[in-house]
Amino acid sequence: MTGALYGIQAEVRTRTQEIAAAHPGWPCRKGCDDCCRSQASAPVVTGEEWKLIEAALDAMVDGVAEKVRQRIRASAGKERPVVCPLLDTNAGTCTVYEARPIACRAYGFYVARDEVLGCAQIERISRGSADVVWGNHLALEDRLHQFGPVRALHEWLGRSLGHSEAGDGIGVNGGTID
Repeated sequence: MTGALYGIQAEVRTRTQEIAAAHPGWPCRKGCDDCCRSQASAPVVTGEEWKLIEAALDAMVDGVAEKVRQRIRASAGKERPVVCPLLDTNAGTCTVYEARPIACRAYGFYVARDEVLGCAQIERISRGSADVVWGNHLALEDRLHQFGPVRALHEWLGRSLGHSEAGDGIGVNGGTID
């Protein structure tokens, strides 16, 4: 991982820990997977973030890793709400938690102008809380541009497996996997 990506991860971790510590009822903790179960689209990540995810997948037991890869393939073309293909739906946890993308790390703690980028639980907690200091989501996205283009997980997976960018042949019509 590049030092720049590590630096962004560290900044996001510091900000999110401060907010969560100041608000004991903050929902963004292990065990809360609401946002992972109702995404607007399949996750998109930079190439650097994909390298971390791919390494985490490669470190998994083969059967588990292949199920996650199948979910990634099946996420292509899904319409909202999309269940994150990296979510272990039984445990309600991220299968690649330590390698999760910046967008996942920042979700619920960053805003776009006056809009909370989070679930209804976060909106309720943050409404009227003058002491919640949000990060700027757009500035965070701008910083990620240094790592090149963003692509959907299934596109990065297809590239890793040697498929072409267009029509990766990786299960666009695939089914849902638990």
